[in-house]
Amino acid sequence: MLNDPRSHGLWEKTAPPPPVTGPLATDASADVIVVGGGFTGISAALHLAEAGRSVILLEGAEIGFGGAGRNVGLINAGMWVMPDDLPGELGDVHGERLLDLLGNGPRVVMELIDNHAIACELERNGTLHCAVGESGLREIEDRASQWQKRGAPVELLDAAETAARIGTTAYAGALLDKRAGTLQPLAYVRGLAHAATRAGVTLHTSSRVVSTERIGSRWKVATDRASVTAEWIVVATDAYSTGPWERVRTEQVYLPYFNLATRPLAPDLLSSILPKREGVWDTKEILSSFRMDKAGRLVFGSVGALRNGGAAIHKAWARRSLARLFPQLGKVDFECEWFGQIGMTTNALPRFHRFAPNVVGFSGYNGRGIAPGTVFGRVLARHILGEIAEAELPLPLTEPSDPPMRRLKEAYYEAGAQVAHFVGERF
Repeated sequence: MLNDPRSHGLWEKTAPPPPVTGPLATDASADVIVVGGGFTGISAALHLAEAGRSVILLEGAEIGFGGAGRNVGLINAGMWVMPDDLPGELGDVHGERLLDLLGNGPRVVMELIDNHAIACELERNGTLHCAVGESGLREIEDRASQWQKRGAPVELLDAAETAARIGTTAYAGALLDKRAGTLQPLAYVRGLAHAATRAGVTLHTSSRVVSTERIGSRWKVATDRASVTAEWIVVATDAYSTGPWERVRTEQVYLPYFNLATRPLAPDLLSSILPKREGVWDTKEILSSFRMDKAGRLVFGSVGALRNGGAAIHKAWARRSLARLFPQLGKVDFECEWFGQIGMTTNALPRFHRFAPNVVGFSGYNGRGIAPGTVFGRVLARHILGEIAEAELPLPLTEPSDPPMRRLKEAYYEAGAQVAHFVGERF
């Protein structure tokens, strides 16, 4: 996108095309304006249109630009925070609501894919959270126990079972989450956009919002060419926010994350490496993740940015790591490389904001965009439709606030990942 092959990499190369769109060129009106063409924005627009509301969606770049189109593609349940810790962070009511909502998030995603026949390489065989060493094993044992007491279909695998599923003996065990899966994230968000268009949503790309104005009971949202008026605004720009809602971006710390995709593997390798196509990530502080795409490319990533000296350092580390994990691969050539940013909040949990009367949004997905973005979009639609009161939402209302030393932390994360990968951090 935007003539940058490192922005969306393999996903842009293999995704079906988005709906034909263009900039907002003339003034218009609708019931709801949605700002942002990612998982949350398009999900909200789709659900509102299906309920009979007129919706205009404004996207500053292209459909899926930003986090949605660069996501690793793991449809995870829950967040990074341990299930038992959520009530302590959010209170008993909101903590349990959020656990229930996000625990069922992958099911909602898969139902949307089925209902709208979205071609996005969906795999339903779960994800594997892999334990590195004894401390990692204790972590996944705790996570498994906490989900199991809530009735979630998660299962602990020992080292031998993990090796059989992944094709490496590197891990002490794994947590198999049967609710989860993988997909091609840009194909998914483009498929949602097609569904939204069929439902009556008007999509405008290259339409960055520059200002908002309250006029009576309605809002006027202006781009550099024209404006839209509506009763409600959904803010769905998250960590790529600029303009009127830039504070959504500044309340998060950017964590860079890159992905590299091999060329399609030979059949004998595909039978030994992730034969069931689960998505994988590990318990390290500087984590790694990997998965297969439909064509048999191994997609491998970690923390870091592919710019300046980082490109060479991270690619060299990835080759070393893959050689340790899967010696059967031999020499590895990468067909695609790309990177983006994960927006991290101070407590690793999302936020709900009411920026002004009838201006609402969720943000801060902490690297878990697919299921949370989709279900939060649906929640926003139901809130606007009057089906869910603000007091019944899964998150409490909060005001955006900047984390301390944000820029320093961002520089530290990018530089720290380079140092760790340069000195040969294991796996």
